[in-house]
Amino acid sequence: MASPLKSLIYDDDRYQKSFKLFLERSSEHQCMRDFIHNSLPDILASVGNRKSQLNVIGVGSGEGIVDLEMLSQLCQKHPGVLVDNEVVEPSSQQLYKYKVMVAQKPDLEHITFTWNKMTASEFEEQWRQKNITEKADFIHMLHMLYYVKDPGATISFFQSLLDKNGKLLIILVSGESGWGKLWRTFRSQLCNKGINQCATTADIKSLLDARGVPYQSYELQAHVDITECFTEGDQTGELLLDFLTEVLDFSRTASPSSDREFCGC
Repeated sequence: MASPLKSLIYDDDRYQKSFKLFLERSSEHQCMRDFIHNSLPDILASVGNRKSQLNVIGVGSGEGIVDLEMLSQLCQKHPGVLVDNEVVEPSSQQLYKYKVMVAQKPDLEHITFTWNKMTASEFEEQWRQKNITEKADFIHMLHMLYYVKDPGATISFFQSLLDKNGKLLIILVSGESGWGKLWRTFRSQLCNKGINQCATTADIKSLLDARGVPYQSYELQAHVDITECFTEGDQTGELLLDFLTEVLDFSRTASPSSDREFCGC
């Protein structure tokens, strides 16, 4: 390497820009919407056990676009029920966008939003300090287990918050995907040692299997156009490559040979 590679998570502004570009170049949100509208409703139908209020926790909610679609499906399956929605998101930019979107939507009067600008581990610490005994009916963790030190411990904590019939939804990169292949091949160069950045569904399934935890698995097909990454000096391609590798200024800090290797992976 030309110089040590720095994780993209340390520059929130560039991370948010690269993430926005990734969504523009990929079918990520569309495949999530397909799952939310086609598979999630049946899952949500069984939560709550006829309660008058449902408790939801979104961990790593981002700007809330996907959250609100899931909440819509939950409310359709449980009409007239009040919803308490805990939002856990460390990015000020994303949390602000979420709040703006909520303020502009007219049909959310039956949903209460509690905003937690913090990481999953900070939320866990706060929950334990306050000795909260309230249980959750639905918890979702979408593409956030890469950013915790111990995914197994994080899953265990949030599982412990589930009420009877409660559901925990985890969405993560597949171990069989191109991203999974990239991380397996270049784990030592790319992955931030302080978090579990290279985690895939294969890792989580192995963990759950070892614990004897039952789960349902769904495959979501998403694609990303990386054409611009192959044009030397293309700023858009460089930004997208930052997100795909999770490395800040990857094209400038990786050696030319490594750059070619990653693009050819």
